[in-house]
Amino acid sequence: MQEILYPLLVLGGMGLLFGAVLAYASQKFYVEVNPLQQKVRDALPGANDGGCGFASCDAYAQAVAEGRADINKCVVGGQAVAEALAAIMGTDAGTVKKRIARVMCKGTDNNAVKKYKYHGVKDCRAANALSGGDKECEFGCLGLGTCERVCPFDAIHVTAEGIAESDEEKCTGCGMCVDVCPKNVIQLIDISKRVIIFCNNHDKGKRVRQICKVGCIACSICVRQCPEKVITMDNDLAVINYDGCTNCGACIPRCPTKTILNLDEIISEVVAS
Repeated sequence: MQEILYPLLVLGGMGLLFGAVLAYASQKFYVEVNPLQQKVRDALPGANDGGCGFASCDAYAQAVAEGRADINKCVVGGQAVAEALAAIMGTDAGTVKKRIARVMCKGTDNNAVKKYKYHGVKDCRAANALSGGDKECEFGCLGLGTCERVCPFDAIHVTAEGIAESDEEKCTGCGMCVDVCPKNVIQLIDISKRVIIFCNNHDKGKRVRQICKVGCIACSICVRQCPEKVITMDNDLAVINYDGCTNCGACIPRCPTKTILNLDEIISEVVAS
């Protein structure tokens, strides 16, 4: 009997000792949480996506409560969360501009030339490490779905044509897909901007014509057609300064490779079909 009781008493005593030590430590090193911080944290969605510029919702809540961060940085929560935080902090919510992840490429399997057949790991980063991927275009979407797998909102998918496309109804603009894309082909653009140059290629026009049917050939026609003068050439690629773009679409009909598209027209065509 003593052989059983003695170990039990020892273990019980050790348990009480350790419990007392932990209780003392919890009191000794307790850090009081700012009640305001807790209210802010409760109002956040808890996505921990990093789109606010902080590592977690807890870190962002602390920064807001301490006045070190603006209340409209939660891209997942959008305007609703900004207004909730404004009520807590006693300030103005302002306007949260929703940004959408746009894959700046239309180099589908039918449009882009392949240089070899890739049979490796289904990951864009792995494929990119092998001579830049299987496409002749060094700047285009590889279509292996790395962005799709990291998206916490099921907002981006690789189509049957082998290219990633985002769903603007689901996309929160968190930017996680942007960070993992080895080609830097995904950009966050204000949802109100509907005219998009779907190309990321900086090659010369002759080279682009050889490898992609819908790539920008740096003809500069769109630059001359833009009435707002917000389209410029950046290393042989036409780019739009969206701060001044009015969605007029004057650049679209003159683009010889149909690289510039109006998103509303695309959506209308899909609905009609």
